[in-house]
Amino acid sequence: MTSLDRQSQASGPDSVSSLQVLSFVLDGEWFGVEISGIQEVLEYRTVTQVPRTPEFMLGVINLRGKVIPVVDLRQYFGMKMSEPTVDSCIVIIHVEIDGESTPLGILADRVQEVVEISTADINPPPRIGNRISSAFIYGMARLDDNFIILLRLSRVFAAEELQQVLDKTPDSEPDHRNDDQA
Repeated sequence: MTSLDRQSQASGPDSVSSLQVLSFVLDGEWFGVEISGIQEVLEYRTVTQVPRTPEFMLGVINLRGKVIPVVDLRQYFGMKMSEPTVDSCIVIIHVEIDGESTPLGILADRVQEVVEISTADINPPPRIGNRISSAFIYGMARLDDNFIILLRLSRVFAAEELQQVLDKTPDSEPDHRNDDQA
């Protein structure tokens, strides 16, 4: 459970007064994820496709010897598709599957910055007019001239879908180095 999930259940003097959020852009819209669920941000790199996975699954990357599945949120949210650019990043997040924290990469058009948002400035998502399901949205906050859609990652990535992806993902990539180089 993330702080966003705990915050939605908390009230009174012990509740959090602000959140630190990593903001990123998808198809011109700003999104945010609380930083406690983020491991790191990587420059875009080649993603190895995995056969028979959902369309939103780009494939896997090798991160320090660990195979990390990478998903395309544009595809997942039904947004217009585009090719990665020099600004594209892979944000490594942690999601909970069967009680275990599992690393997952999400492709972003570009990462903006880490911002601090007062919980008093977070509004519930509108019930209509969203390109993505309101169930995935914790809330919305205004930052300068933009609205940031705060994602609730625990609902974006359902355990069944991720388990399907993980079941088709190899545990480790083979070492392609020549024995002379090892």
